Formats: sequence, C-alpha cells, structure tokens
Amino acid sequence: MKRILSRKSNQLIILLFLALLLLLFFLPFQKALVFYKQNTKHIAAYLPVEAGDKFQIIFKHSIHLTDVIEKYKVTDDNRIQQYEMVYEQFGIGMPSNAEEGQSFVYEDGKYHIKGIDTKFDSMNIRNGKVVSEHRLVWGKQGEHMVWFNDYFIPGEWYKVKIKRLSLWQVLKGVKIHDEAINE
Repeated sequence: MKRILSRKSNQLIILLFLALLLLLFFLPFQKALVFYKQNTKHIAAYLPVEAGDKFQIIFKHSIHLTDVIEKYKVTDDNRIQQYEMVYEQFGIGMPSNAEEGQSFVYEDGKYHIKGIDTKFDSMNIRNGKVVSEHRLVWGKQGEHMVWFNDYFIPGEWYKVKIKRLSLWQVLKGVKIHDEAINE
C-alpha cells in the first residue's frame, strides 16, 4: 500500500512539475517592441525593451531624400510615445510648425519639433520600397542601429506595438540584434 502511495505521489510531483514548466514556457514575461506582419499575429521581429527606453525610427524622405528622425519612448502602460521629430527640409508630409504645447526649433542645420506627447497603442509602419533606408536606433545614447531591410521586406507593412512575449515566442521569434554604431 505504501508503495502505491509513493508511486502516485511521484507521478503527481512529476505532473505538477510538467504543468509548471508548461506554464512558464507560455507565460508572457519579456517586454518587447514587436513588429507584426500587417494584419496578422505573426511576429516578424522584436527588440527587448523596458519602460522608459527610447528608440528612433529613421527614414529617408522619398521626395527630398533626406533623413527624417522620429523619436519615441516606451511608457509605463506599454504604449509608444512620440516625443520629438527631426528633419532637414520642409516638403510634402513634413510639418511647418509646432502644435500647442510643442516647440519648433532650428538646431545644427535641422528642424526639431520637441515636446510632442502623442501616444500610440500601436503604429503601422511601411518599410520603404522606392527609397528603402529605414533604420531602427536604440540605446541610452542611440548607440545601436539596424537597417529595416535586414529584418523586413521592402514595401511591406508592419504593426508595431509594445507587448510581453512568452519564452516560446522569444525562442521562435527573430530578435533584433545589437549592432553598436558608436564604438
């Protein structure tokens, strides 16, 4: 009788251990900036982030062929907050002044709109097709950068949002690699 109880308790312990392992495998834990292939739940790539982290999306304007820098930070409530925009030339699609509560300044040969407080649950971004020079920059001093074309198909749309990923999603996903640019 004692042997049967021992066997059953061992089986129960093993079963509980497996259930816990399964739970840990699928429980979201890693906060990330996630790029989903448009209108799907397919994760094209992700960048691990924490609340307060800043990143930039830089793209080449297709008309005047100069860089446009959009600066963002991760909020405590897992949203994306745009706080600044930097560009070199006025033109199609570029703002010519700041809105209420923002400041419009000219520094180092570039126009800056500062004090932007636009928050997004998600953003739709198209990787350029005609001029495909989008970049993602991150790090405390913007020391890391990757080209969108290293991870995303030119001309394709992606939904970007802050999401917690499970170990399963992290293992099967494509982590955006650190590539220091200020070394």
